[in-house]
Amino acid sequence: MESYRLPHVDDVGSFESGHLWVQELIDGGRLRFRLRSSGRLEFGDDRRTLETVPPRYRSAVRHVRETLDRGALRAAVDDVETVTFVAEATYRRAVPYDLAETPPALGLAVLEAGTPLSPDAVDGIYDRLGLETVPVADREVRAVDFDADPDAVPESAWYDGPAAGIVVRNKTGDRARLPNPELELDYDPEPFEADAATLAERLATDELLERVADGTEAFERLFEAVFRRHHGRLLHRETAANREALRSALSRRLETWRAE
Repeated sequence: MESYRLPHVDDVGSFESGHLWVQELIDGGRLRFRLRSSGRLEFGDDRRTLETVPPRYRSAVRHVRETLDRGALRAAVDDVETVTFVAEATYRRAVPYDLAETPPALGLAVLEAGTPLSPDAVDGIYDRLGLETVPVADREVRAVDFDADPDAVPESAWYDGPAAGIVVRNKTGDRARLPNPELELDYDPEPFEADAATLAERLATDELLERVADGTEAFERLFEAVFRRHHGRLLHRETAANREALRSALSRRLETWRAE
């Protein structure tokens, strides 16, 4: 898969000509993927191909696997393996998104044979494939009229508060990010101190159980949803409960809830 860097705006200088798209910067993790000729989806983060999917990415990977219209992709290109999709996996970091409403993965870019496609083409491609994209704050802004300062940061589409920043892109593939200086985006979670049974009772809420229990693979969906919301605290080296103990406790919590 092709790599995709999103440098800070200070590292790329100004956009001097053309028109710009301004999108919400998502406080999540980079997720790249492509469809292999065998029909298998291959995933990676911002640095490597994922042989094993980390817990924080599992909801996003499942979402792409279940949503992506493979037939539409095969019909659109001659060789699917030349196309790399770049998305943002949404999981709990510093910004308190409403994860019940925020899609687990939001499309950001598409590269064909290493060349980034224009923002309007990217928007149309993700729409045809059934995946939502990173929210657009403004489009076709003249570069000469754009001032990359904190006042350009919009309200977030996914919680009641300001966005984590903005992503600025043009049609030739130039792009940059401007983090919101008013937000503390350094993620430094505290460990959970409770045992596995207490955590399962606390984290597997009735609302969460109601959303996952009727679907297929209910337990895996519950496990993925809990880690999407709390992975930093659950995987902290000082957290009292280990992952396997929590898996067992979540399974018991689901069984008990179903029996009530």
